[in-house]
Amino acid sequence: MKTLSQTWFAEGYIDFELKKYTLLAYLQEIHQHFDQTKLYPQLADLIFHFNNLRAFRHNKQFLQQQFPKKFTQVDIHKLELLYQQMIDDDEIMKDLEEILHYAMEKMGIAIQDGTEIYEFVEEKITIFPVGLIPLENMEGYFFLADGKAQDTKVFHYRLSIFEKHDERYRSIKTTHVNNWARNFVNTYENIKGELIRHKTDLPNPAVYGIETDIHVPLEETLLPIAKRCLVKYISQKAA
Repeated sequence: MKTLSQTWFAEGYIDFELKKYTLLAYLQEIHQHFDQTKLYPQLADLIFHFNNLRAFRHNKQFLQQQFPKKFTQVDIHKLELLYQQMIDDDEIMKDLEEILHYAMEKMGIAIQDGTEIYEFVEEKITIFPVGLIPLENMEGYFFLADGKAQDTKVFHYRLSIFEKHDERYRSIKTTHVNNWARNFVNTYENIKGELIRHKTDLPNPAVYGIETDIHVPLEETLLPIAKRCLVKYISQKAA
């Protein structure tokens, strides 16, 4: 995957045509993945760069607050210098503004394309409990199957809560456990029973089924969206 550096728009020679070429080459590969219904990590990377441009354009001080894990102190210092140079040099300011405006417009269109794919897949996903769900459901399993799958993919999940900008968020970590052939023997209830018998560290796990009647790439699309849908589903049930 073609990648952009965190300060691609202001590195080296500040030239609109040069930066336009760099951007379009990046977006061309993004769209090639979207055309194959592959969303991740492309969509997340695209959103990061769009927010980066918006933050830089608005106020460089927001960068350290918004992206504390993405940016190093060296990156922050570089952006501060670039921002100051942008203010001090009318010609650079003009060129950078042109680059930022063009890049944000093109990235915004690409994000919309990716979002439409995401929402289409999300609408096709169904989540339901397998058996009784215990009160403690921050850890458990989910069973994932799409319309053409010949097996049920079983994942262990663990939810955690973290705070950012005075708001609470839930994150999810998953581990692939195993695959079970889809047949009349391997019902979800039977798979759950097998897990309980062999995974004694979770004697009463929360278990969810996640199904869709469409077939999309697992790692790049279905699994990331299924994980986000499960976090939303559990959060709504807990509200």
